[in-house]
Amino acid sequence: MDSNTQNIDFNNAIKNLFHGELMERVTAAKQLGTMKDGRATNLLIKALKSENDGIVVNRIIEALGDIKNAKATIPITEFLKAETQKPEEKQDKTRMFLIIESLMKIGDKRALADLGILLNSCHSDIQKLTEEAFECIDPNWKDNIKNVR
Repeated sequence: MDSNTQNIDFNNAIKNLFHGELMERVTAAKQLGTMKDGRATNLLIKALKSENDGIVVNRIIEALGDIKNAKATIPITEFLKAETQKPEEKQDKTRMFLIIESLMKIGDKRALADLGILLNSCHSDIQKLTEEAFECIDPNWKDNIKNVR
């Protein structure tokens, strides 16, 4: 695919992300993640802050993880904080997994403080994935915690 075609696809995906119907927005977020084009990061973050549909939000979080730009760390951790402040039975477990996986792909150590709360999760799958994220982001995390204490 030549750069002109890529730019056209990129621009169409951005247009659909903000102005499309539900499934067009879902598809656009997936497409932008697949492109792994750093130009989409700020626009995906903007869409993340204004999007009301949970499915689209999840696809945007996933796309930001696929792009792996550290700019996305703070906006994604804000969604993590919001999710962990809900009563456990109302938390969106799918979103929690997507958030952890995206933060793991990004690899920004700033995410560790917010991910830390999930190390004590009652859900063993979330706890296990969080430990994997810590290992991926900072292989020496256990030693670092001991040094802080």
